Amino acid sequence: MDWKLFASTFGAIFLAEIGDKTQLATLSLSAGGSSRWVVFAGSALALVATSALAVLLGEALSRAVPAIWVKRAAGALFIVLGALFLLGNGDDRQPQDGAGTAGGGSERSS
Repeated sequence: MDWKLFASTFGAIFLAEIGDKTQLATLSLSAGGSSRWVVFAGSALALVATSALAVLLGEALSRAVPAIWVKRAAGALFIVLGALFLLGNGDDRQPQDGAGTAGGGSERSS
């Protein structure tokens, strides 16, 4: 077994999932549910299923596209998403009626 690959995969996925919407949804379901073990089993199975899908798609993609280009494309996508996140205005709330101002001015109250 390639322990270096295992450790880097575990570390990357573990850090990516901390505070993720998936973790917050699991937290919410666990708090409101009657059995935390059922929530754990369901969320663990869902994460295993999505990981299996990603591995299968990655393997299929690697047959058509060289691995270096897949890594470069993934890296570029992370950079673009990171830049968009950093350059965003930091306020996820959008005016529902379009009455907000683009320049960050005060909002009108009804």
